[in-house]
Amino acid sequence: MENVYFTPAERENLAPLYRRVRKAYDAVMMPDDSRRLRRLLAEGVAEGHYGRDHFGFNLLLHRLQTVELMASALSPDRSMATSLLLAPLVESGFVSAERIGADWGPDVAKLVNGFCKVDSLYERTASVQDENFRNLLLTFAQDIRVIITAIVERLQLMRSINHHPDEEGVRRVAAESRYLYAPLAHRLGLYAIKGELEDLSLKYSNREVYTRIAHDLNQRKAARDAYIADFIAPVKARLEAAGLKFDIKGRTKSISSIWNKIQKQHNDLDHIYDLFAIRVIIDTPPEREKADCWLAYSVVTDMYRPNPARMKDWISIPKTNGYESLHITVAGPQERWVEVQIRTRRMDLVAEKGLAAHWRYKGLKGENGLDQWMNNIRDILETADSGPLELMKNMSMDIYSDEVFVFTPRGDLHRLPKGATVLDFAFSIHTKLGCQCTGGRINGKNRKINHRLQSGDTVEINTSSQQAPTRDWLQFVVTSKARTKIRQVLNEAQNRHAALGRETLDRRAKNRKLELDEPTLMRFIKKAGYKTVTDFFAAIGVEELDANRVLEQYIEFSTPDELPVDDKRSAENFVLAPTTDDERHERHGSSDVLVIGSAALKGMNYKLARCCNPIYGDDVFGFISSDGVVKVHRIDCPNATNIRERYPYRIITTRWSGSNDTAFPASISVMGVDDIGIVTNITSIINKERDIQLRNITIDSNDGLFRGTLTVGVNSTAALAALIRKIKTIKGVKNVERSK
Repeated sequence: MENVYFTPAERENLAPLYRRVRKAYDAVMMPDDSRRLRRLLAEGVAEGHYGRDHFGFNLLLHRLQTVELMASALSPDRSMATSLLLAPLVESGFVSAERIGADWGPDVAKLVNGFCKVDSLYERTASVQDENFRNLLLTFAQDIRVIITAIVERLQLMRSINHHPDEEGVRRVAAESRYLYAPLAHRLGLYAIKGELEDLSLKYSNREVYTRIAHDLNQRKAARDAYIADFIAPVKARLEAAGLKFDIKGRTKSISSIWNKIQKQHNDLDHIYDLFAIRVIIDTPPEREKADCWLAYSVVTDMYRPNPARMKDWISIPKTNGYESLHITVAGPQERWVEVQIRTRRMDLVAEKGLAAHWRYKGLKGENGLDQWMNNIRDILETADSGPLELMKNMSMDIYSDEVFVFTPRGDLHRLPKGATVLDFAFSIHTKLGCQCTGGRINGKNRKINHRLQSGDTVEINTSSQQAPTRDWLQFVVTSKARTKIRQVLNEAQNRHAALGRETLDRRAKNRKLELDEPTLMRFIKKAGYKTVTDFFAAIGVEELDANRVLEQYIEFSTPDELPVDDKRSAENFVLAPTTDDERHERHGSSDVLVIGSAALKGMNYKLARCCNPIYGDDVFGFISSDGVVKVHRIDCPNATNIRERYPYRIITTRWSGSNDTAFPASISVMGVDDIGIVTNITSIINKERDIQLRNITIDSNDGLFRGTLTVGVNSTAALAALIRKIKTIKGVKNVERSK
């Protein structure tokens, strides 16, 4: 595979590197894999499809080094290694995805597709420190093995860029490693990789701190090693005397971990409690694991004074990530605190290389869906007989299937629910941007405002100052923020239109010298089919309704419909023949009197007139309309004189039945001092009345006085009169009377 695309040093390293990789993967490769892979890689190199990355590293060498590291840090896996090496050839177009699937199988093709999508993600300018970037990475990867490979590849890159001249690029990669890859590695239990990533990240981002801590540790190494030996020797003897088989060793905390503790505890290196730890790893069968761990615990705590506040028992109740161990802090020689970890060989294997032992990193706020998904991975890994990486091919990466992650043109990343539209995205940026949104450019193509977004889309919003929200927008937006803002803007506009409409109607009525009666107007609006008064006046404000036409309809509505306006028939056309007692009995039952509420009344319909709203107890009379329905009016109805003069022959004597349990609407006019508490007192009195209900209230104030109209439901004039008397007793009320 020698080629001009390699420097002499690279060509010298290539052959031995390839041989090491081949040897590491011989056990998992198929018989013909090595030959076919070598030939395809050679063709790709010859055609120049393995270029160099941002740091100038040869891509093929870098990926071969990653594959070698993967075998030692995890375990060899055919699909992961092959797909990582072949992905650049698919990205460059040298080999098609279909050919990869046909020649290498669907599993390799699936991973190649995942690597290509993740590589395309890094072409954006997004900040990986954004939590949403991690979620989008998991969505794009499609397979957990893609994530694991990406973590290992990042470690290989971090090892390679020490003292690289591109200092800005080094700092960027270090930040990515710290905020994205190290937490992901810890969530997957790649503890050693996580620690090295954090140490290298600190080294490249703050070399002065890293160097100082490393120097201090090196200076203290001899003393530290001697202290650990003095601590271990008697413990080892006691454990052997107790009949335990074990390994015991001391280790120093990672440099990044020490730096975090220094910052958190505001201490120097001399005062960090657990600068180093002693680990006791016991060889014991599963049925004796807990007993032997507690036996070792008792041996250590008998020798050294424990600190109960720092005792952590993850043997009795393991961590949710499956981690099991006993952690105790004891006062060792010279009264220095030492952390001792006690676990079995199985527990140590899970903690160090179990791939899922530490998926929830201390201090990271995990998400329920991701936590559960990682927990499922741990369960599969711990019960795997054929190898964890083999089982991972069946793991689904749909943990964020209910969300989409999209970019702004600047590379900022936003999380939205599945089904979110261009308009949802616009409102997620800013309310004004959403209100003026006319569409968007999705990955360079113009789309409508209701276009559904997909993860990875780059969205640029198109706006117009003439654009305004409409109710149709509520039919396709899915985010609560967009819905709330759209409704808010629509309501504000509706209120402005309603104020204009009310002003217009009042002005036109004043020009006609017409006084609008509020209760009648409310009934008119309701009959017109409007759900709210605001909707009605807004329709006038936007000229959906003509104010003049509305006034004409109002006049017709408020005029008793039983009075024929153009009735030009004279009395000569009506001959009122004398009726006999039998005829009256036949028409009206036993009398010519209409008894309202009588169960004996048959063959006659009646209605209460809207112009005067009679209630039980009022003196009333009946007027037979042209359709045969008797309209019941109060004796003092404003229209009574006109009716009696023009249509005496249609009048029928009317009275109420002896009892009543029906509520009638009645209007009360109230005038008094303009005081906010007076209305509260009025409504309080009404609410206390057992048989009276407040149905509507309108208040108008001017020059320190208020005038209000109350519509109540009462069952008699006596109840109404009693209510009026009570309202008159309220301080500040000047006048109360029943409205006509």
